[in-house]
Amino acid sequence: MSALMILVAGPYRSGTGDDPVKIAANVRAMMDTALELFRAGHLPVLGEWYALPLIEHAGSTSIGDAVFNEIFHPVARRLVAKCDACLRIGGPSAGADEMVALARAAGRQVFFSLGEIPSI
Repeated sequence: MSALMILVAGPYRSGTGDDPVKIAANVRAMMDTALELFRAGHLPVLGEWYALPLIEHAGSTSIGDAVFNEIFHPVARRLVAKCDACLRIGGPSAGADEMVALARAAGRQVFFSLGEIPSI
């Protein structure tokens, strides 16, 4: 097996009430997973890595404002189309579930645990 580009899809805002500490914990969980994927020989990606700098540059003033909504999920939708697979982590999240559905519709592999993904 060769290295896979894997989108890590998990909750960002879900269940946080937009509390920055809880959002940071969600991002940390995705980053921890990304690091494990990298160490297993794969190329992990998070939509947040692309979306958040663009959102800031575009002048967003708060999570969920028009600029945020213009960019956040659309970036992830475009990314999932470029990835070989999607790894769904964490708790409830409509956005992460959408990424899983898009990956499946595009014929991509979908994983629900790191243990399902072979190391390189």
